[in-house]
Amino acid sequence: MINVHMLEDFEAETLAELRAQLDERVCLTQGELPADTHILIGGRPTREQLLACPQVRAIIVPWAGVPDSTQTLLHEFPHITVHNLHHNAAATAEYAIALMMAAAKFIVPADRHLRLNDWTPRYAPARSIGLAGKTALIVGYGQIGQRVGRVCAALGMTVIATRRNRVEKDAIAEVYVTSELSELLPRADVLIITAPLTPETKGLIGEKELALLPRGSILVNVGRGLIVAEAALFSALKSGHLAAAGLDVWYQYPRDEATRSNTPPSQWPFHELDNVVMSPHRGGDEVGIDTQRMTELAELLNAAARGEVMPNRVDVNAGY
Repeated sequence: MINVHMLEDFEAETLAELRAQLDERVCLTQGELPADTHILIGGRPTREQLLACPQVRAIIVPWAGVPDSTQTLLHEFPHITVHNLHHNAAATAEYAIALMMAAAKFIVPADRHLRLNDWTPRYAPARSIGLAGKTALIVGYGQIGQRVGRVCAALGMTVIATRRNRVEKDAIAEVYVTSELSELLPRADVLIITAPLTPETKGLIGEKELALLPRGSILVNVGRGLIVAEAALFSALKSGHLAAAGLDVWYQYPRDEATRSNTPPSQWPFHELDNVVMSPHRGGDEVGIDTQRMTELAELLNAAARGEVMPNRVDVNAGY
């Protein structure tokens, strides 16, 4: 029997879906934290919670990525393994493609005009950017990035990519290590960021890197906002060095429910630029996503119940 405690709040219906899929050897609890807990499910456990459960051997963060505070804390508990979920990899990849297409084709400003019965964009000089024959550079060639790469290749694009570790061969992309990024940027007509935020990726794309992109290129970010320097990104878009961008991740977020309707996503007025598609960090969400989350979570817990190694282990030092 393994004792699993849920630190996160999920709807009762969602938890019922999880319980229905669990091995009978998994005991799942909520509320007061039992001292004999073996596995914690939560993204931000506290030091007090970990000290209160000396038998905890694993933490499952029920989303992709690990918060900085959790990474820092777990250096004090090296015996505890960390795992996360990739249930929304397909949804995020699809969203990245949607942002790329909307940005390249300037769909949002055209939509905005036509809602006012204004057809002038139809008769203006073309702004739509063709993607066939162009090169897509994917930064972060994991489960999301690989899905994005397959679609880009199907569109007739050349795909190059970076990741932490080199791979000898990939059917879709030329794959390089992240340290080679500066040599790749001048080749990129579209830069797509699907990497997690880590000490190594924070500020990875700054003014220098944006300048290395060809004039008229496109940037898509579904990773984390802080991977791209905020002021440099705004400047590159306003000057036209970047033709367009599709952004699902940002620099400022609401602090609480009361500020959800009046929090700008950046200190810079991206909303004034008509070459930016703005999305409120919903790329990994879709109808039925919590069911997918519970199915993958059950797979991890059932593996532990069978005495197997749980998948999706995170390297705490690397951050993913």
